[in-house]
Amino acid sequence: MYTTTLCFLLKKDKILLGMKKTGFGQGKYNGFGGKIKEGETVLQATVRELEEESGIQVEEKQLEYAGKLDFIFPASPQLRHDVHIFQVRIWQGEPVETEEMKPQWFSQSDIPYDEMWQDDIYWLPAVLAGKTIEGTVIFAENNEDVAEVNFI
Repeated sequence: MYTTTLCFLLKKDKILLGMKKTGFGQGKYNGFGGKIKEGETVLQATVRELEEESGIQVEEKQLEYAGKLDFIFPASPQLRHDVHIFQVRIWQGEPVETEEMKPQWFSQSDIPYDEMWQDDIYWLPAVLAGKTIEGTVIFAENNEDVAEVNFI
């Protein structure tokens, strides 16, 4: 198992998502984040990944902790990871397309859940409502469908 970060930028009633252009999750909208490098803290990794994937710069103190999820892929155990989720309302710069992500603003009432990981519909609304979440998501054999979601 490895540890990752995920960050969502919020502006009034809008959320910034990125269309993943390469690698794990390609073709899906998601927040911005990734693996923690050796020697990094979760906060340092969140700041770095956000800038690498969107051009946005934030300070650690601007990150709002929103929860932690454990993603389990029984058919592919090497994909198991836990993710620390953050929201940001204050940042520097404007989102730009990068090699990995194409950012796009969406109204929170029009989030494209059908173009995201299937589990997002279960927990993202709670995060956007200001709740801190913790739980486990178990994916089906195809590594796409959600088999089970548990919140603590």
